Amino acid sequence: MPLSRGIIFIRRKNLVNKSRSDDIVNEELLEEIKALLRAGDFTKAEQQLLDIVSAGPDHEEVLYMLAVCQRYLKKYSAALTNLDKLKSLVPDHSRGHQETGHVYRAMNNADAALNAYSRAIQINPALFASFRAQIDILSATGRESVTGPLKRQLESLEALPKVLVGVMDLIAHGKLVKAEELCKGFMQKVPRHIEGMRLLADIGNRLGVLEDAEFLLESAIEFSPDSIQVRIDYIQVLRKRHKYEEALAQAKLLLAKDPKNPQFQSVFAVESMQSGDYATALEAFDSILKIIPEDPVTLTSRGTVLKTTGQTDEAIESYRRAIKKYQGHGEAYYSMANLKLFSFSEEEIAIMEAQKNNLGISHMSRVYINFALGKAYEDKGLFEKSFEHYERGNAYKKAQSRYKSNELTDEFQAQADVFDDAFVARHSDTGHDAPDPIFIVGLPRAGSTLLEQILASHSQVDGTMELPNMLSLAQKLRRGERMSMTNHYPTVLTTLEPQSFAEFGETFIKETRIHRGSAPFFIDKMPNNFRHIGLIRLMLPNAKIIDARRHPMGCCFSGFKQLFAEGQEFTYGLEEVGTYYKDYVELMDHWDKVFPGKVLRVQYEDVVADLDTQVRRILDYCGLDFEESCISFHENERSVRTPSSEQVRQPIYQSGVEQWRNFEDYLGPLKDSLGPVLGRYPI
Repeated sequence: MPLSRGIIFIRRKNLVNKSRSDDIVNEELLEEIKALLRAGDFTKAEQQLLDIVSAGPDHEEVLYMLAVCQRYLKKYSAALTNLDKLKSLVPDHSRGHQETGHVYRAMNNADAALNAYSRAIQINPALFASFRAQIDILSATGRESVTGPLKRQLESLEALPKVLVGVMDLIAHGKLVKAEELCKGFMQKVPRHIEGMRLLADIGNRLGVLEDAEFLLESAIEFSPDSIQVRIDYIQVLRKRHKYEEALAQAKLLLAKDPKNPQFQSVFAVESMQSGDYATALEAFDSILKIIPEDPVTLTSRGTVLKTTGQTDEAIESYRRAIKKYQGHGEAYYSMANLKLFSFSEEEIAIMEAQKNNLGISHMSRVYINFALGKAYEDKGLFEKSFEHYERGNAYKKAQSRYKSNELTDEFQAQADVFDDAFVARHSDTGHDAPDPIFIVGLPRAGSTLLEQILASHSQVDGTMELPNMLSLAQKLRRGERMSMTNHYPTVLTTLEPQSFAEFGETFIKETRIHRGSAPFFIDKMPNNFRHIGLIRLMLPNAKIIDARRHPMGCCFSGFKQLFAEGQEFTYGLEEVGTYYKDYVELMDHWDKVFPGKVLRVQYEDVVADLDTQVRRILDYCGLDFEESCISFHENERSVRTPSSEQVRQPIYQSGVEQWRNFEDYLGPLKDSLGPVLGRYPI
């Protein structure tokens, strides 16, 4: 194998590591080692790299180069060990996965090499070497007949302008601002380049600028209506914007091109599910299973449909079929754990234990399995063992995150700075007067789904879901700050005319209409909207806002042991979740000060202790007459998509209130980060 195929370096001005490592690793030293590698002096390069490793914390570029050296020195076991360390630091290190493929290929382990190369191009589709290696291995092992898709992908990649290949590589490494600059520069010269438009939309999607991404993909489809990938990307962006009808319409167009294509059927099934047509989704998943029998991904999605519609036993059966087909499919285990009221069998626990260290499973499967084992051992009362798995699952997930607590702390403080008494007084008469929305805000796992289920059981209230509209508006107002490094939101609100806030309110009512029925009021239970209460008050002054609050230890630990699909990155560490809770309380204190009496605080423990009193209090705040159905909320058969779906189908029970105390010995970092807030509850 040529040297150039194994050594591809990521150059950085600032190397990613801690202070002690910075003392040992510097650009000059790394350049010296790279020169040794280029000269083929792997023995000397390895020794210098081992000296660095022994003297300081793990450093991703050092580990990568060390593995390359050891492969050329035929020290395959050592190379794989260092690659495992690298991938634990940076799970999506695409060249780390590619190098794993190179090592396994050198060991003549064709299947392991193929698995690693496949993972590499999933993360970074700009890795020519991984495509070529897979084609070579498959051809050499008598499987040339399945190389067609890989060859077509490689041909498409080779046909791209080099600048766009560079953009793809930058996106894979999370360097989105640089990727955007490069892609925009290219698009100014070639404004209708379809792949350029798709990549620019991908960057917008990752940055949360969904409106721009939607426009770019819509335009790309007009220019190239037969582009499958563009249409699939367009559907995904429409779904993220909760434009479910439009997404479903596009999925139908895709399916019409080839009704027997299982990928197109899967896209259609997912969009049917998102649109609330669960019967059609279930039928589509079953149709896929006739083409790809017992496909684990399809069975897991099918289980989610069944879970959402309250068919719990059938959902479990579908998840178990997925595991029977592939024991490393972590999402199926976690989907069962996420039923909350489900308990694993001894056999299932043994299988998860065997799979959790399986190097052949994906990083996310390892995350899923550790969270599922945390739930399994908690149910058995083995709390130390349970905590170890929750902590490990969070550590794996945190390795993929760029979350920084101080950035959120600064953002919350900026809200308080903008919405001072004078600013609020100047805008006392702004906004759209519709009283329709009831916002339920707070932290996840604080009881917001319970409050939603209670209110949605009232004849005058429609339950919807965690609507993204407020977060999308805030993201739109932030536009440009990643490029300029200027904080546009919420400061930008001080520059807007009063009419703008009324327009925001009207747009919100119009865009959320699709999620409603015929009731005069509807619920938006996006928890993170507590950050934007100031903006909500300016644009919808007659909206109701309910703050769902739970004991800080119970709320934070429940968040820590819950693996969220997206958007709750502060839950991946005890210190981070405690800091977030403290910042949340301080911001809510500010909203109470500048908007006195406008937010109703509901303590989860109070609802559990005295449901009747709290239901009447909530309905009174919302201006609604008492209805008995709100007390018997668990009889409501509406579909519930949140992790609490099974719990809110049960009558109120108190067993979950103090569960965190079983883990109290391990929660010191959480208590420390909560600080004085811990002593204030109920707040």
